[in-house]
Amino acid sequence: MEPTAYLLAFIALATLATFLTRAIPFMLLSKHANHEWLQFLGRYLPPVLMVLLLVYALKEPLSTGHGLPQSLLALALVTVLHLSLRNALVSIIGGTLLYMTMVQQWMPIT
Repeated sequence: MEPTAYLLAFIALATLATFLTRAIPFMLLSKHANHEWLQFLGRYLPPVLMVLLLVYALKEPLSTGHGLPQSLLALALVTVLHLSLRNALVSIIGGTLLYMTMVQQWMPIT
């Protein structure tokens, strides 16, 4: 098999595997969408995961002080954006862009 065909086959297989891992739970659980347990998970799991991500993201800056100003400024921007716009995607992208800009350009972590 030539390299281009091999690469295209690999990409197609990876795409199919990614799609199936996301679609299968919806297909299997579609009949149980109103189940109490699934509604509980749908309501409480996203905020819990966001708190876990926040703790993970701030673990090193809070314990070592390394990158703390950048992290706190990005967190403040995410909070302001989310409270004003109520759009998680805009909030996350805005905070990430601010953090990466500060780290790369204006306020290198020392």
